[in-house]
Amino acid sequence: MKIRTVLVGRPSGSPETTMSVSADVATVNGTAYDLSGVPEGGSAVPGGDHPFVGAIKRVGGQIEVSVHWSYDTATASPDQGSDHPVFVTTSGAVPDPVQRLEVQE
Repeated sequence: MKIRTVLVGRPSGSPETTMSVSADVATVNGTAYDLSGVPEGGSAVPGGDHPFVGAIKRVGGQIEVSVHWSYDTATASPDQGSDHPVFVTTSGAVPDPVQRLEVQE
């Protein structure tokens, strides 16, 4: 799965996005989304409440999604850059794309 993260800063204490992948199932914030129905060369636009941005596509056998990724601005660098971090994975947790502040010891 190719995952493009669209970073969304939230006030301190707000929940942050977590995501994992298992084949064509994306689990975002504890909710599993089975994307296996998206056909090769096709796309789907989900309805209802979901974390996805725009159409979900399957290209070359791989699901491609964009996901709203909420993060706590109190723990993040003020400049997250203009690029949307992209990850490719078939299984496991999606890494945190947020540039974090250095922890002072």
